[in-house]
Amino acid sequence: MINLGPTELIILGGIVVLLFGAKKVPELFSSLGKGIKEFKKAVREEEPEPTARKETEEPHRSP
Repeated sequence: MINLGPTELIILGGIVVLLFGAKKVPELFSSLGKGIKEFKKAVREEEPEPTARKETEEPHRSP
């Protein structure tokens, strides 16, 4: 994972403001947050359910 300290975050924030403008930044982060939320929702929906033993399988018998 990337370790970013407060200084690096402030510098990145300044670069983002310079690139996109102060009016566009809240809209940009809002759409980014919505995208992350949709991604997490899709990942949760795609998780396989716990495997259940099929009825055709015989139970494990120990000798």
